[in-house]
Amino acid sequence: MVQNPTVVVAFKDIEHDEQVREAIGQRCQELSAEFHELTRVEITLLEDGGTGFSAHGHASGKGEDVGAHATAKQLLPAAEALLDKLERQLRKHHDKRIFTQRREAQRDAMRKKTS
Repeated sequence: MVQNPTVVVAFKDIEHDEQVREAIGQRCQELSAEFHELTRVEITLLEDGGTGFSAHGHASGKGEDVGAHATAKQLLPAAEALLDKLERQLRKHHDKRIFTQRREAQRDAMRKKTS
């Protein structure tokens, strides 16, 4: 069973956009299906000095704690770029943990064979 993460989306000094909030929620559900350890995602969207929008995010879970930042001229592309960065970081940490465990298991198996 996939546990849905808590998703917190904050709009700082800009108008709330339900379409963007729903797109972020859907993407976070997809991330939680792939990364079962994910328990919370916090995203803050704000205007970036008149040149576009900025998105700051933080994802946490069992053994995972990553953050990212992205900018774009429009709100939804900024959020999507942020979620892409969070996904890459989650994958990096996830793969590192999984492959480290596999390497250790292989070393243990080799030690048992030589003993």
